Amino acid sequence: MTSSSERPLLFLDVDGPLIPFGSSAGHWEVAAASSTTVDQGNPLLARLDPDIGERLIALGCRLVWATTWMEQANEVIAPRIGLPRLPVLEWPDADAGGAPQCPHWKTRPMVEWAAGRPFIRVDDEISAIDRLWVDTGHPGPSLLHRVEPAKGLSGADFGALAAWLDAVVPR
Repeated sequence: MTSSSERPLLFLDVDGPLIPFGSSAGHWEVAAASSTTVDQGNPLLARLDPDIGERLIALGCRLVWATTWMEQANEVIAPRIGLPRLPVLEWPDADAGGAPQCPHWKTRPMVEWAAGRPFIRVDDEISAIDRLWVDTGHPGPSLLHRVEPAKGLSGADFGALAAWLDAVVPR
């Protein structure tokens, strides 16, 4: 993997994978790099692991926010976990009309953004139907990795991501 265009994409959700929904026991207290209106009244931000950004970067993928946080992920989440500013996947207008062509509204925009390149989706809302749709609609390798939302990204999740990358991407 020599350039960012050759690296697999990693589409990253926030709620569930980075901010676990389970008990706050054992989660980190992370000081805000800056205070924004999103920070105020959001006690779940304390659940962010301040070291997780380094682990994500170490995977060697081109990271892309794929979250309803949109640009606020760069303003609020990235500084707290040590990530640089990342591209943000834009979502289709919910009122655009027409029947959905895949079960989760995130799936189609990710496949379009990937444009045949290898990609990983890290999310807590992935189903077998999403996997089938991607398998039939995306010509390149892909991994739709579901994270347990009560726990967030774990060592086992990072192991699975690294194993897939080792199998798919020549080093």
